[in-house]
Amino acid sequence: MDFRMKIVIEYFPFFMQGMLKTIGMSLAGVLIGCILGLFIALGKMSPLFILRLPFVWYINFFRGTPLLVQLFLIHFAVMPLIMSPVNPIASVIVTLSLNSAAYVAEIFRAGIQSIDKGQAEAAHSLGMNKLQVMWYIILPQAFKRMIPPLGNEFIVLLKDSSLGAIIAAPELLYWGRAATGQYYRVWEPYLTVALIYFILTLSLTYLLNYLERRLATK
Repeated sequence: MDFRMKIVIEYFPFFMQGMLKTIGMSLAGVLIGCILGLFIALGKMSPLFILRLPFVWYINFFRGTPLLVQLFLIHFAVMPLIMSPVNPIASVIVTLSLNSAAYVAEIFRAGIQSIDKGQAEAAHSLGMNKLQVMWYIILPQAFKRMIPPLGNEFIVLLKDSSLGAIIAAPELLYWGRAATGQYYRVWEPYLTVALIYFILTLSLTYLLNYLERRLATK
């Protein structure tokens, strides 16, 4: 196989730009997804069926349909109602956020429900209200248990952001496709893109393992 390094060198600045946009979109998606996911999780845990129902169906929809279909719906149907012209990066962030919220909501729900109910009852006996119990007692303990699945969700979003190349969001894979289109070469651009994704995900894995050890409950 004739590997043309000059293609990688020529497109390296563009790959770095795309990598930064990939990280930014993924980080924005998971942060917004965590905020939305917390409220969705609390809504799904409501004792009233009528209040639970919309949150249940939100989770069912975003977990039960392909992310690519969600991206097309948001980019071509929803975002034109909000902005003109449509920014593909904004479309990717919105899609990743909404999709992530459905998965994060289940992570939050499982983490919250894993905490012994006796702790909440003890806190109530000390005069704390439900909001204080959730904020000061339940969530800090649940968060430690949620670090591994939340980290996995971030890694999944990092890789799923590559779908943005289909709507011309200038992320990492976009520049790999651009190099392929210019030189009609597949190995050099896509192997470079794959290597960068591999380095990113491996670095995140080690970082998450470090955080998990630091926050581990003895």
